[in-house]
Amino acid sequence: MADNKKKLPEEEMEPEEGIYTLVDEEGVETQFQVIGAVEMDGTQYFAMIPVEPKEGEEDQYTILKLEKDENGEDMLSSIDDDDEFDKVADYFDDQFEFEEDYDK
Repeated sequence: MADNKKKLPEEEMEPEEGIYTLVDEEGVETQFQVIGAVEMDGTQYFAMIPVEPKEGEEDQYTILKLEKDENGEDMLSSIDDDDEFDKVADYFDDQFEFEEDYDK
């Protein structure tokens, strides 16, 4: 799974305004904005949206979890376990639904 790991470059570890530049294993850089974060069962998860979303994907967000690579450096990766993903996605869906209702 070459495209499920996102390395956090050193200069992006403390982003301004929650913007991260993520680099996939193929070297493609994409800027993401953090829209939510939670720690569950000792793991940190982030809900993120692309700063420049592709057409038709404006309302979609990505969930990534913080892990360490083989060198001990922080990296974000996709969640491969369906139960783990569902648990985290349910949390973020509830958070974003509440925020949307609050704005009405």
